[in-house]
Amino acid sequence: MTMGARLQTQATGSERVPLQQRVFVALKEMIEQGRLRPGEVLLEVKVAHSFGISRSPARFALEALSEAQLVREASGRGYVVNGRVKTLGEGKVAELDTLQLSLSPQWERMYGQLEQELFTRVLFGTVRITEERLAAHFGVSRTVVRDVLGRMHSLGLVVKDRLGHWIAKRVTPARIQHLFELRILLEPEALRQAIPLLPRAQLLEARDRIHHVLHHFPAEIAAIDRAETDLHIDLLSICPNQEITLALKRTHLLFAPTRYLADPYLEVPKEVLGRAFDEHARIIDQLCQGDAEQAVASLQDHLRRAHRRWRRRFEMADSMTQAELPSYLTHVPEKD
Repeated sequence: MTMGARLQTQATGSERVPLQQRVFVALKEMIEQGRLRPGEVLLEVKVAHSFGISRSPARFALEALSEAQLVREASGRGYVVNGRVKTLGEGKVAELDTLQLSLSPQWERMYGQLEQELFTRVLFGTVRITEERLAAHFGVSRTVVRDVLGRMHSLGLVVKDRLGHWIAKRVTPARIQHLFELRILLEPEALRQAIPLLPRAQLLEARDRIHHVLHHFPAEIAAIDRAETDLHIDLLSICPNQEITLALKRTHLLFAPTRYLADPYLEVPKEVLGRAFDEHARIIDQLCQGDAEQAVASLQDHLRRAHRRWRRRFEMADSMTQAELPSYLTHVPEKD
């Protein structure tokens, strides 16, 4: 069994779906079921406390709900649940009980498999997704299909063409280079601005998690995914310039292949992955030691190396034959 296969077999249940996605789905279901009423205000800190999570995935989920037009930004703070207000409770802060994150089995099973399928296919070309066939393939309703594709759309993995078809565009070396150029420009500045505001406890937790990954390598998929997002999403989200963090959201699709290391097209050699997390540990250790400038410089170096590692996927794909497309995908011819 390859290193990637061992990692994949250790990932079970909802661990395969990102935390922020699970929060989004849970809140969406609460709104649709009427447990969160129109006019009530959702606060980031309340959502984080109720789910027992950090504020970064809570913020992500609320922004995604806004993109789905289920909530809107309040004039003061938080997000107001959309809909016709039938009570005098408009503007009341929603009270959330302590909640356990879960997804419907249909949504969870479908999201992970479809994401993996798309990430392998876009290395070879652009594909079109047919909703009806996708629903039939997974045995789910069109509503589930649209929920999943809507979330992938907000992350930039799929788009709609001018005819309204769902498209997963080819990931070219040029596109990856552009995304990494954006990261190299913005992530070091985001870290520089975030450093004075970083909670010590959050830093220490991130340090413990990255060293756990290194000391138990190869680690579980969920642990690897969390260590990746600790640095590049959670810590950077504390940057006070939210225009920077908003721009960086477009680059988050680069992290998804790490969840599918058993896939022959997405697998990263063990020694290469180990070096990547050595670099992560160095940056977080420097942050814990108060060496801000060195941490920023180490992050810049890490991103340049990460770009070279990502390019290896194209080299691997060039030497491999693409498997037959599933029924719900069709090739989109490349334009000259």
